[in-house]
Amino acid sequence: MNINKINLRAAFAGETRFELQPHPPAPFRALQENEFERLKTKLLAEELARATPEQNAPLRRAANEAAALAWATAVPLLVFPALFEEKITAAARHAERQARIFNRSCDLAVV
Repeated sequence: MNINKINLRAAFAGETRFELQPHPPAPFRALQENEFERLKTKLLAEELARATPEQNAPLRRAANEAAALAWATAVPLLVFPALFEEKITAAARHAERQARIFNRSCDLAVV
């Protein structure tokens, strides 16, 4: 049994209330969509003008991938050109590698 028994009296302050303002989960981007599409179309048209017809599909795929990644950021219009350039470079490297493999396999098949 505990001999040291102390009765404590609880004292509470007055009730506190907070005013909370809800924030939207994501910024509204409908106004940016037209501008973003114009930028994407302009950059893609410039690349397609320099490319061969075989590069059409990989370039469009690279543009779509860069657009998807850019929309996941807070500033897609700023990020898209850099992502597009990276994706175009990667697509060109991939096409060159595939061409080398094809040429090498043709040489092996002839022998």
